[in-house]
Amino acid sequence: MILVTGGAGFIGSNFVLDWLAQSDEPVVNLDKLTYAGNLDNLASLSSDPRHIFVQGDIGDVALVNRLLTEYKPRAVLNFAAESHVDRSIHGPEDFIQTNVVGTFHLLEAVRAYWNGLQGSDKSAFRLLHVSTDEVYGTLENSDPPFNEQNRYEPNSPYSASKAASDHLVRAYHHTYGLPVLTTNCSNNYGPYHFPEKLIPLVIHNALNGKPLPIYGDGQQIRDWLFVKDHCTAIRRVLSAGKVGETYNVGGWNEKPNLEVVHTICAILDELKPRADGQSYNSQITFVKDRPGHDRRYAIDATRLEKELGWKPAETFETGIHKTVQWYLDNQPWVENITSGQYRQWVEKQYQ
Repeated sequence: MILVTGGAGFIGSNFVLDWLAQSDEPVVNLDKLTYAGNLDNLASLSSDPRHIFVQGDIGDVALVNRLLTEYKPRAVLNFAAESHVDRSIHGPEDFIQTNVVGTFHLLEAVRAYWNGLQGSDKSAFRLLHVSTDEVYGTLENSDPPFNEQNRYEPNSPYSASKAASDHLVRAYHHTYGLPVLTTNCSNNYGPYHFPEKLIPLVIHNALNGKPLPIYGDGQQIRDWLFVKDHCTAIRRVLSAGKVGETYNVGGWNEKPNLEVVHTICAILDELKPRADGQSYNSQITFVKDRPGHDRRYAIDATRLEKELGWKPAETFETGIHKTVQWYLDNQPWVENITSGQYRQWVEKQYQ
């Protein structure tokens, strides 16, 4: 039995689906179901007895204590987080509450649970904390990619809150001996991605004849990681990672945002051409850059490959084609979550 927090969100739900596709080990899935948590992601598991869903907050100590006591998981995987930079700029308090205070309460509950374990159950237990490359700050084009020794230099309320959570996890290992693992990943993309992030937003807007908003000059560089590759990396770190250590997870796919958008448009031109024969590129619109926009992220995932034998299975070209096809094949899922509230947010952000 494992306990997954934030398992109805984008990365968490992909992890739960992949886990149960490859293992009969049950999953207790705790998710608060905020705007980005979506039970439709887990619809295929609705009658699966291996999947136990509980709606709740990682900051609810009594609830987390009850779940740990009742289900006795051998591992806790923490995906629960507020994770959108733009939203953190408009409303940072939610990010502090979930990512910092919530992680603290989760650590306290897990520490108490772990202290009560005995023998091999105690030595085998792990807490795996999923984090982001944004804690490292930004890179110049000539800089080498981030490795695990880079110092933390977060530049947004979101990345600062994630950096704080990482520090708490590290401290609980060094102070209390809690057996933790931390992963810091690059930009994920793939199925079930809430359409406020670049790739699903562009696909959704393109298909609906709306502008494709590009911040600034569109030359911000990100390292793109297909979400299913991320899931395999997490499973590998959980099974073989060294306690107390951090592992960077990247796709080895650095791309400027504008190139990513052009690639999506080209795939849509092929798979679902516009009725007027024009390219979806004609919908690209440049908008004012967001405050403090980091110029480049890049992950050096060498350690994960050398020590644990993991490397991504997808190139950006194969992964983005699968992603666009998934959105074309799952338009009802998109329609269900792009509510009036979502539309108001997009209008506010990209006006």
